[in-house]
Amino acid sequence: METVDNIKKAGLRITPQRKAVYEAMIELRHATIDDIMNKVQSADGEMTVSTIYRILDSFCKANLLSLVFHPDMGKSYYDITVKEHHHVFKGQQILDYMDDGLAALVRQYLKDKDFASEDISKVQVQIIINNSKSNPKK
Repeated sequence: METVDNIKKAGLRITPQRKAVYEAMIELRHATIDDIMNKVQSADGEMTVSTIYRILDSFCKANLLSLVFHPDMGKSYYDITVKEHHHVFKGQQILDYMDDGLAALVRQYLKDKDFASEDISKVQVQIIINNSKSNPKK
């Protein structure tokens, strides 16, 4: 039910394909296009790659998903959490980090530097844990 409600609230028509892609993202949380395709096509082998791409694009435009770039992996990941939040990158993992105080601190810092804070729509801080055991590039 959450799936259908969120798609409707975003102003998109409910289709079985949209529902399948959104449900896959609820389960995956952060996922590359390959992760999403594998998940969706394992349940529905008839869904084409172009359909999945179009759905993901429409979800991003409707603010149901966002994109985050993993600096160590060099890949973009779709993110199911669209409200303001930060990311912790630990090896291949992407973890959501919710901290309104950190966002407020960044906004205040920018305001003190005469940056027009009312123009900032979202603050996202990326925290990269440089752990040689979890860093695949080392």
